[in-house]
Amino acid sequence: VVEAYKQGLRPAVGYELNPWLLCLSNYRAWKAGYHGKVSFLKKDLWKVNLSDCYNVIVFLAPSVKPPLAAKLLAELPDEARVVAGRFPFPSWTPSSTLGQGLEQVWAYDMKEVRRAARSGVGGSPV
Repeated sequence: VVEAYKQGLRPAVGYELNPWLLCLSNYRAWKAGYHGKVSFLKKDLWKVNLSDCYNVIVFLAPSVKPPLAAKLLAELPDEARVVAGRFPFPSWTPSSTLGQGLEQVWAYDMKEVRRAARSGVGGSPV
C-alpha cells in the first residue's frame, strides 16, 4: 500500500482481517513516514465492494485466486488494473510481468481479461 502511494495511486487503502498484520502494516507505514497518507482497514476483502477501485494489488495464496477472480470480474470497472504478487491468476493472461521468482508480479487490465473471457482465450474467466 505504501509503494502504491509512492507511485501516485490515491487513495491507497489496504484491507486486512488479522489484527497482528493490521498493526504491523500501520506500524510500517508510520515508520516509513506515511502515517495519515495510507490506510489499513480491518475489513473482509470478500465483503468490501470494489466497484470504485481502479488499481488493486493482491498478495494471496493460489487457492484464493479463482474465487477472487470471480469477485474482481463482477465488481471492477473495465478501466481497472489488478497486480498480483507471488502467484498469478491461473486463467488470466497478464498484460505485463515484472521480476522473477518470489519477487515477480503480474499485471492484468480488466478490459483485456473480460475480452479474453468472452472470446474463450486464456481459459475460463475465473
